[in-house]
Amino acid sequence: MKKPLLWLAMLVLVLSTFLAACSGGEKEKTTTTDPKDDDKDKAAEETGPQDGGTLTYALSSEFKGLLNWNFYDADGDDDIIAFFDDALIDYDENLKAVPNIASWTTDDNKVFTFTFEKGVKWHNGDELTVNDWVFAIETIATLGGEHQRWSNVNTIEGAKDFNEGKADKIAGLEVVDDYTLKITFDKARVNNLENVWAYPLSKKEFEGIAPKDMAASEQVRSKPVGTGPFKVTKVIPGESVELTRNEDYWKGAPHLEKIVVKVIDSSLTTGELKNGTLDMTPFHPTVLPEVEALDNVEVVKYPGLSYYYIGFKLGKYDGKKNVMDKDKYASKELRQAMLFAINREEWVKAFFSGLGQPLNRPIPSAHWIAADNKDMPVQYEYNPEKAKEILDKAGYVDKDGDGFREDPKGEKFVVKFSHYATGNPTFEARAKAMTQYWEEVGLKSELQMTDVNLYYDQLEKDDPALEVFYGGWGTGADPDPLPLWGIESVWNYPRWVNEDAQKLLEDAVDLEVVGTDTEKRAQLYADWQKIFNEEVPSLPILELEEVMAVSKRVQGVKFDVSGSNSSHEWWIKQ
Repeated sequence: MKKPLLWLAMLVLVLSTFLAACSGGEKEKTTTTDPKDDDKDKAAEETGPQDGGTLTYALSSEFKGLLNWNFYDADGDDDIIAFFDDALIDYDENLKAVPNIASWTTDDNKVFTFTFEKGVKWHNGDELTVNDWVFAIETIATLGGEHQRWSNVNTIEGAKDFNEGKADKIAGLEVVDDYTLKITFDKARVNNLENVWAYPLSKKEFEGIAPKDMAASEQVRSKPVGTGPFKVTKVIPGESVELTRNEDYWKGAPHLEKIVVKVIDSSLTTGELKNGTLDMTPFHPTVLPEVEALDNVEVVKYPGLSYYYIGFKLGKYDGKKNVMDKDKYASKELRQAMLFAINREEWVKAFFSGLGQPLNRPIPSAHWIAADNKDMPVQYEYNPEKAKEILDKAGYVDKDGDGFREDPKGEKFVVKFSHYATGNPTFEARAKAMTQYWEEVGLKSELQMTDVNLYYDQLEKDDPALEVFYGGWGTGADPDPLPLWGIESVWNYPRWVNEDAQKLLEDAVDLEVVGTDTEKRAQLYADWQKIFNEEVPSLPILELEEVMAVSKRVQGVKFDVSGSNSSHEWWIKQ
């Protein structure tokens, strides 16, 4: 068997050659700078934002096309939705909730009174009211556990009774008037505000459509409406979306006339940026050196709230909760050994240009609840010999002399590893690298690349074809892990169930337990991370620093840990 270091070095060389070739090898054209150009730049800066122009924004993989906050479930769609639909609540650079369309008051963290801005209009001309918010919450509550946002709704008083057909309305929702909604939760929690689903759904647009059919409707797929700065005017599924300026935007008309979102092969990113046919794009770290070398582009780096992991299907979701009933990867020792076998430092350097760093818990460091990696009970440094020792003791030994281990029952054992496939050539390469690490410690491995638009559907539906899988989460402003790792969460893809861990997460947001003691809450989360660290229902791989390429002709764009500022503030230097 090949040694991982040599194998990776050869792989990176091949990839670098491939990406460089696809990015264009022509000599840079020589240009003469006209002093008048500098005068124009200075004039633009002095006079302020200019109106007009089209901004081209690129995605490196085909978007799924669920263009509504209430139904999207994959990267790419959210980038598009952010241009045309606003959230009720925003977050500042400290990840603290701040009013956007809605402001609020509460005396006890159980009952909240929300007040809407008046005059906010949907793109169909209707005024946004709190009834649209109630409609969104009721839609999610109708679908219950099969909807990914159920955990953002089921803490409202009466939501579970509504879902089970015991009530015809949600008791905790009280419409005071068109602009005022009182929400009562089932108990006082520290994060009721941050956790509640804060994205309305146009009642008029979806009138007569059953909740189960909404995701497939043209109102989501091809003719979405929002309250945001731009309106969707054209959708070519999986390829592009055209958006035009919303002159009636409640914060004032945007400066840009149009935004075009298009999908391009990641190997073309550098070339398009260089040629000026692309203005802004997130990009894969493998092309960082090439993008940084461009004179007409600024690379913006900011703290990330995302992490990547390798999960194990330990059971299934039964419609209400997760149930651990699968044996193949039930051995904690097996999972630990598989993590010790991975040279994460080497892997991150090879496939993320050093923009990521390994972590031993599923919380990005930018969140205040993140425990220090060094405080975790198990330090998963690369140690293939330790991995082999753990596997030996756990009964995974080579009994037939073929160089690969059988399971403790003496039966053939193959790690079936799945990774999503896009146009990015590094995805299959990095997935193969993982299988190589495992084979080095004697675990026979098979790789399956699955189209990204099918991948997460398979995960949610517990398709038996996916056993070990690569995934990632952007954790958002609220650091509470319960929506991702709770017993009732459909997004708990490994289907991990641990009563002690569940209790810690529930206590951490219970005002009766933690009150306003932030340190006590942080300690409960730290204790939860220690359980996760030892159990490893998924293998934490890395946390990632975010990068964005922005043409220097684009102005007014700002990024921080909460993401970017609103696109209605962006403008193009004419």
